[in-house]
Amino acid sequence: MRSNKLPERSILFIDSNIFIYHFSGLSDECSGLLERCEGGKLRGITSIHILAEVLHRLMMIEAVEKGVAGPGEVAKGLKTNPDGVRRLRSYYKYTMQIPLMGIEILPLNIEVIRDSQEYRRNDGFLTNDSLSLALMEQNGIGIIATGDTDFNRVEKIEVWSPMDV
Repeated sequence: MRSNKLPERSILFIDSNIFIYHFSGLSDECSGLLERCEGGKLRGITSIHILAEVLHRLMMIEAVEKGVAGPGEVAKGLKTNPDGVRRLRSYYKYTMQIPLMGIEILPLNIEVIRDSQEYRRNDGFLTNDSLSLALMEQNGIGIIATGDTDFNRVEKIEVWSPMDV
């Protein structure tokens, strides 16, 4: 499903890669989707675990861009370079823009963690994706915006994916 086909007032869960593509300037479609959320045309929802993932991934990207760490082992490079970590700023600024875009942030709870096991055991999803699916189910959200094709395996949800990345 493409963004221009999402009817106004659609409720959707937004995966981390949509934010990454937007903040990295890699996808006009992702930026357009987030603009529709910010303008109130779509109801965008994400979770605290997605914010943490965005924070981490944007830190890694910024570290490579600024030469603080090499592309091969970014996390290891940053762990041994605390002064380099202190110089990184934009990853945090971008992540903190997400709630200002009209995106609702859901918390995690023990029920979500318990229910997410079904998606790992039955469908082979990794932890963060299984948490997203359990949160969606718990909150009655039937659409996910993601660049991750693994979500196409879940028959009970619709998947919106950017076509320009």
